[in-house]
Amino acid sequence: MNHPLAVGFLLLLAVPALMTCLYLLVLTLLSAATRRPTEGGQQLRFDIVVPAHNEAAVITRCVRSLQQLNWPRDSFRILVIADNCNDRTAALAHAAGAHVIEREHAAMRGKGYALEHAFRLSGDEAWADAVVVVDADSEVSSNLLAACATRIESGAHAVQVHYGVLDAQASWRTRLMAIALGAFHRLRSRARERLKLSCGLRGNGWCVSHALLAHVPYRAFSLAEDIEYGIELGLVGLRVHYADEAWVNAEMVSDSTAAGTQRRRWESGRMQLIKMRTRVLFLGAWHQRSAVNLDLAIDLLIPPLAYVAVNVAGLAVFAALLFARDLVAIEWLWLSVGCVGVLAAYVLRGWQLSGVGAQGLLDLARAPLFVLWKLWVMLQPTETEWVRTRRRTS
Repeated sequence: MNHPLAVGFLLLLAVPALMTCLYLLVLTLLSAATRRPTEGGQQLRFDIVVPAHNEAAVITRCVRSLQQLNWPRDSFRILVIADNCNDRTAALAHAAGAHVIEREHAAMRGKGYALEHAFRLSGDEAWADAVVVVDADSEVSSNLLAACATRIESGAHAVQVHYGVLDAQASWRTRLMAIALGAFHRLRSRARERLKLSCGLRGNGWCVSHALLAHVPYRAFSLAEDIEYGIELGLVGLRVHYADEAWVNAEMVSDSTAAGTQRRRWESGRMQLIKMRTRVLFLGAWHQRSAVNLDLAIDLLIPPLAYVAVNVAGLAVFAALLFARDLVAIEWLWLSVGCVGVLAAYVLRGWQLSGVGAQGLLDLARAPLFVLWKLWVMLQPTETEWVRTRRRTS
């Protein structure tokens, strides 16, 4: 017979687990490859903006990768924004062939301010039709601009290409990150593109037209500036289109201390946006009858996968213990098993899309350690500014 207190606690665990897993199940089922649109001409001009804060170790590699783009060389410029740098970033970027803009500001520090500065200068010159953002630690596919141009010529104003891991085989940690990004970036973005929703901006490998910047000026200065601006676009009725055939791959840290710093910064920014924008998005979804805003709100509220895993594991263990003591019905146990199954399917699909192979599948055995590490990271002091993450190549 059901015990009221036991059922009440199970409900606290089951409601968020069930809602999250149903959402992830829908996205997983819709994650087949999307149809590639037919490429048009090569008429558009792009400013590729590379925000860089003390990136001397990687900036040359990034610029050289961008120079190999399959796009007329006189139709794109590489603009490196050397923001508050005290190393050789500017000199190395210039030597590699980039246009360098040095920016110094004691108070307005961070990637958002660097991007706003670059976008404003690009707009004032009125040379480019659109801007593309590529992080300094990245390499890109040769069709990056072609993929963005195809969408813009078809009526899009914001595009996000796939954002993956450059050094996926460096360690078990980077392989797990590749699996996580395979799920979070590729799986979710494919499904949203199929549903005509916004895939959101992921901070790296995104493009917006200058016509859009004139309509929605870039003023995103939080620690999660990419998510923030993607939300602003949704609130005015614009979605970010996903270009699955192009990619940017960024170097991911394998050192636990550096990775922890980066993770705290990301999740601190996300928590700020949950407080500031969730209610606004739900109101926008209601008043505008906007599925885009509704999905952006849900995406903001869906916790990181580590927290979802803890929630589902807690539900399964508690339901099993109570069922063994005959305190709850078996339906609770089946509900928890279903949530575990959905989560497993989501993760395995992310592994399949990550391309890390059999070793990555074996590394999933380490996932509980990764979850514990993430929980420990979130107990540490919050990051409040743009601090360069130490990488393997530093």
